[in-house]
Amino acid sequence: MQPPSPIKLYRSIVSGHAHRAELFLSLLGLPFDAVDIDLRAGQQKSAEFLKLNPFGQVPVIDDNGTVVADSNAILVYLALRYGDEHWMPRDAFGASQLQRWLSVAAGEIAFGPALARVGKRFGRPVDIDAAQQRAQRLFAIMDTELQARSFLLGDTPTIADIACYSYIARAPEGDVSLAPYPALRAWLARIEALPRFVPMIELPPAGAKAA
Repeated sequence: MQPPSPIKLYRSIVSGHAHRAELFLSLLGLPFDAVDIDLRAGQQKSAEFLKLNPFGQVPVIDDNGTVVADSNAILVYLALRYGDEHWMPRDAFGASQLQRWLSVAAGEIAFGPALARVGKRFGRPVDIDAAQQRAQRLFAIMDTELQARSFLLGDTPTIADIACYSYIARAPEGDVSLAPYPALRAWLARIEALPRFVPMIELPPAGAKAA
């Protein structure tokens, strides 16, 4: 199934949350038009944007008049409307395990590797040490679980993998090394090998001058 016209994606290219939506749109082969929101200039707090998302956050999609905000909500919407069933289990146990990882994406990942990246690359006043330690604890757990399966729920990717990928892939930007976690790195590589994969932008070190 394809939308009658391209989906509009409101994003920032430095946002891992926005990358989740862009990556899944690409994996599904859905046409979309990207609308870049300048977070530094505060465009996400403009009256126009707040009509789309009163929380003033990216990403937001407009699917021919159906507006969905929040990266995980967007993944659920796209999976149910356009994706094959493997992207989002419908059975009770599978759905519960999926929700577990969506909660991890909104919790441990957001306050672990994502927050460490914000502190290191954007100079925000956050507790970087605590965020790095949280990321390391999470990665150790994930590495153990991924030794037993290819993706977070089993042998095929789901939106759980998409929700968790972006900020883990860019964890080194928060000075969190992925070297100690071979199963986690193999999982990242499997996602990156999926057809129509699109990478998240790599940020230069804080203070580095553009070439």
